[in-house]
Amino acid sequence: MEENFLYTLTYSESSKGWPSFYSYYPEIVKGMNQFMYSFKGGNLYEHNTNDVRNNFYGEQGVSTLTSIFNDGPLENKKFKTIALEGDDSWAGTFVTDLQTTGFINSSEFEQKEGDWFSYIRNEGSVPANADQYPLRSLTGIGVSNSIQVGLVDTEITFVPPTIIDSMLSIGDAFYFGVEVLGVLQPSLAGIVTSVVLLNDGTSKVVINTVVPGAGPIPSDNEYFLYIKNSIAESQGVMGHFCEFTLTNNNTNATELFAVKSQVFKSFP
Repeated sequence: MEENFLYTLTYSESSKGWPSFYSYYPEIVKGMNQFMYSFKGGNLYEHNTNDVRNNFYGEQGVSTLTSIFNDGPLENKKFKTIALEGDDSWAGTFVTDLQTTGFINSSEFEQKEGDWFSYIRNEGSVPANADQYPLRSLTGIGVSNSIQVGLVDTEITFVPPTIIDSMLSIGDAFYFGVEVLGVLQPSLAGIVTSVVLLNDGTSKVVINTVVPGAGPIPSDNEYFLYIKNSIAESQGVMGHFCEFTLTNNNTNATELFAVKSQVFKSFP
């Protein structure tokens, strides 16, 4: 078996169980005179002799914790926030039965009332996958009047009665409709870089078409829609349960006492 699939388990006398997994692999472990010793590569190591945490046999590791929020497993919920009761912030990923792209960076936490607090982000993908359409802010616009194609930027013009609403923002993904077996499917055109609303009601949307997954716009008169920037507009992750994995690469001693989340029942 490869080392990547091995763990070192530790037994705790106080808890009468095996509470921790470690990612180092000693050849022999021995406790003597209240100290722990191990052999690796024929060398003898004494453990807990310095203040650097997660460093074993000269290799620096990270601390990882995986658990689950599963109260009310029959109800669909939105997991909006994460709060850590401890002395340091952790990076996190969040996976539910409906979404797998929740995340939070350790730098995005702020301290509130003694907790490390942050909103759960959801990065999605561009182009959006079909299974993301019911879970994201997809808004139809209408049929364009004209299109001016450039090397990088393309200008798309809409005239009344088609109106661009105020929700369209720079950074949103712009799509045109492609008919597949009689059903209109979104196809990525580009990312919005500018929105101009003229006094006569004409709207001009400029998009960057040099992005992965973007295809050529077939004609001047296409049906367009947009999907909001998934990180800026994210509202956490949705599902019946949420499995989270927290990671900390601090080399100092760090304590984490509790993990909390603000959860709302989802009403479709």
